Amino acid sequence: MSVKELKEGIESGKVLFGVRQALKLGKKAKSVFIAKDTRDETVEKLEGAKIEFDVLKSKDDLTKELNLDFDCEVFSILK
Repeated sequence: MSVKELKEGIESGKVLFGVRQALKLGKKAKSVFIAKDTRDETVEKLEGAKIEFDVLKSKDDLTKELNLDFDCEVFSILK
């Protein structure tokens, strides 16, 4: 699981952004990724919902690599 997978998902329209979307999808998501500097309360929400996730780079690094014009802590990939 990597930034490459996120890039491909964004290009194909299969990525949802934010913790709310991840919580809505729950276990229906193919993968959930978080930035390594994600806020503790966000991590606790995901863990509380028993959603498994992989930790990637910092928000700033992800914003640059994914060519986003906003910061995001949580990314979900649809099946």
